[in-house]
Amino acid sequence: MDQIQKIIPITKAKKDLLDIVKEITAEDSTIAVTKNGVPVTVMMTPERYEGLLETIEILASPDIVKSLAASEKDFRAGRVFSHKEVWID
Repeated sequence: MDQIQKIIPITKAKKDLLDIVKEITAEDSTIAVTKNGVPVTVMMTPERYEGLLETIEILASPDIVKSLAASEKDFRAGRVFSHKEVWID
């Protein structure tokens, strides 16, 4: 996932909220909002947020993490199939 692209103070966020929402939506970016120089919140699109939650859910499953690790080993060892090989009728 991409890192935070922009950091803005809360006073600017209050003043320019509509423009910030348009920017986040257009660029699918993530913006941190600070109060007295300390990050207090992060703004992102719902799609990015859902993706983050899904990633956390996947990584919380030991079985899925094991399967991903095994898949990576297979890939590095060249044990792969082409799309055509997999979908032969």
